[in-house]
Amino acid sequence: MDFKLPERNQNSNKGTFGKVLNVAGSKYMPGAAYLSSIAALKIGCGYCFLASDFSVIQAVSAQTQNIVFIPFKDLKKQLQVSNVLAIGCGISTSLRAKNIFKTAINYAQQLPTVIDADGLNILAQEKKIKLPDNVIITPHPAEAARLLQTKTENILKDTEKSARELTEKYNCVTVLKSHNTVVCSKEKEIYVNNTGNSALAKAGSGDVLTGMIAGLLAQKTDMFNAAKIGVYLHGLCGELASANKTEYSVMAVDLIEKIPEAIIKIT
Repeated sequence: MDFKLPERNQNSNKGTFGKVLNVAGSKYMPGAAYLSSIAALKIGCGYCFLASDFSVIQAVSAQTQNIVFIPFKDLKKQLQVSNVLAIGCGISTSLRAKNIFKTAINYAQQLPTVIDADGLNILAQEKKIKLPDNVIITPHPAEAARLLQTKTENILKDTEKSARELTEKYNCVTVLKSHNTVVCSKEKEIYVNNTGNSALAKAGSGDVLTGMIAGLLAQKTDMFNAAKIGVYLHGLCGELASANKTEYSVMAVDLIEKIPEAIIKIT
């Protein structure tokens, strides 16, 4: 597949390549915040700001010094100076998480936004949430079923049809994750991905994909292409990681480590 990555202008600084605001993680899922944030940086964005609980910030800061941490009280202010919002990875579906989700979505306005995981579960539960125009959703089949109020087996019968239904219902770009992930543009154009293997069927893999797509958006890649490139590279990372570690033993963090090699393969 001939994909064009965002250009790297040598006369640049960290602001040139965009600022991702990642609303992610909760007490029992700090790893989701780490994986999605680091993936955004690894794919090339200039900044990743993580808005999360203090316990998550403590856990993630013990693992990396590459992320800027934001308390929830500064969420609205940070949305005004960010280029992309990623939201949902491991945030839980608590009442507090729902309020934070609604606040972020309301203030995101025209900011390109990637919604994954618990963000999708909240969206399925809270029927009155109106999404902004520039949204990518990244459900797996069970999440897609909740969004469309149907059964998972119905989603799997025809993933292209299901992706189009999600796009129509939520006026968004849809990334329906499956064996051959389907990406549907707002104009209902379909891309079916052909990279990846069972190594991707591991907790945290979707968090990495969310970060990758958000990082590409921050570098001014358009919504459909950011989704396609992110999905393709993510699958390629699974193939590269499993070459040495086998499809049994690859973990989500191994996917992140393979992002540079995957980029080299398509440039």
